[in-house]
Amino acid sequence: MDKPAALIWNDSLKTGVPEIDEQHRILVHTLNEAAEKLGADASLDVLATITQDLLSYALYHFETEEALMHAYGYAADRDDIARHLEEHRNFSAQVVCVRNDLKAGILISPQELLDFLNHWLVNHIMHTDKRLAAFIIAKRDAGIQP
Repeated sequence: MDKPAALIWNDSLKTGVPEIDEQHRILVHTLNEAAEKLGADASLDVLATITQDLLSYALYHFETEEALMHAYGYAADRDDIARHLEEHRNFSAQVVCVRNDLKAGILISPQELLDFLNHWLVNHIMHTDKRLAAFIIAKRDAGIQP
C-alpha cells in the first residue's frame, strides 16, 4: 500500500475548547499511527486491532463531547444536538460494520479505511464540533461553568 499523506494537526483543526482539542490531537496522531502500521502490514489482525483501538477512543471522545453538551445546555438547540449525536452514532455503526466484516473474513482495503476515517474526522471537526465549541466558548466567556 502506498503510504497515505499524514493528517497534520494544525490550528485550523482547533475548536478552542482545550479538552476537545486534546482528544482530537490524539485521534489525529492515532490515525497517522494506523496509516504507518497498515503501510507495513495490512493483515486481518492489524485491521482488527486498529479498528478496535479507534472505536474505543472515539467512544471515549464522544462521551466527553456529549457530557459537555449536557453540562452547558446544548440541548436547547435540538436540531444541532440531534445532528451531532447522529453523526457520532453513524460513525460508531460504520466502524462496527467494518469490524463485523473483518470477523467474517471480509477485508477492507487499508486505503479505503484510512480515507473514511480521515475524511470523517476532519469533516466532523470542521463542521460539527466547531459549532459545539462556539456554543461552549460563549457560555464560558459569559462566566457559565458546569
